[in-house]
Amino acid sequence: MSTTSATIYINAEQNVELQSEDVYVKDIGSLCCCDANVLARVKAIKLHHFKAGEPKRQVISLLKTVEEINKVYPNVSVQSIGEPETLIEYIDVDRHKGLVQWMKLLFVAMVSFFGTAFTIMAFHNDIGINDVFSKVYEMVMGQPGDGYGILELSYSLGLAIGIIVFFNHIGGRRITKDPTPIEVEMRIYEEDVNKALIATADREGKTIDVQ
Repeated sequence: MSTTSATIYINAEQNVELQSEDVYVKDIGSLCCCDANVLARVKAIKLHHFKAGEPKRQVISLLKTVEEINKVYPNVSVQSIGEPETLIEYIDVDRHKGLVQWMKLLFVAMVSFFGTAFTIMAFHNDIGINDVFSKVYEMVMGQPGDGYGILELSYSLGLAIGIIVFFNHIGGRRITKDPTPIEVEMRIYEEDVNKALIATADREGKTIDVQ
């Protein structure tokens, strides 16, 4: 047990994904200390080990981290500038490789593509877009249209361009540096899920905390 006196600043993250079964202090976020030796030793302190059959998501309290640090450095002061609890997710990379993963990706892509197409068609059918175009054509030209024309073509091109601009993507490239609406919504969704999982773990007493 060391008598070293120093101050360690921890910026713990809300959610961390690991490919290792062992969770160390360095995994929960960023650390800063004026003493490089203390910082290196603290980062290597083990907080948890994922056992076989154990849930792959665990919530670790910052107080648990402080307790483990104080076991090694009793005189060290720990200052938190991040989250009070961190959701740790253990990901077995070997289970997410191969044909099955590609099939999942293809399935999600097909559902997204055909689901969006069906939604657009159902919306247009609901508002009677063909009747609207026919009325507009008759008002401008003075006679009923004899099929699909410039209105339908312009609307289809405008719809495609509007979707591309709104989602800020052309293939794998961004139009601007701003995050896309999907990315924003996904970040909000992830944050809500993390908060719900952390709250559930606290409520069920499954948080890895001080004894």
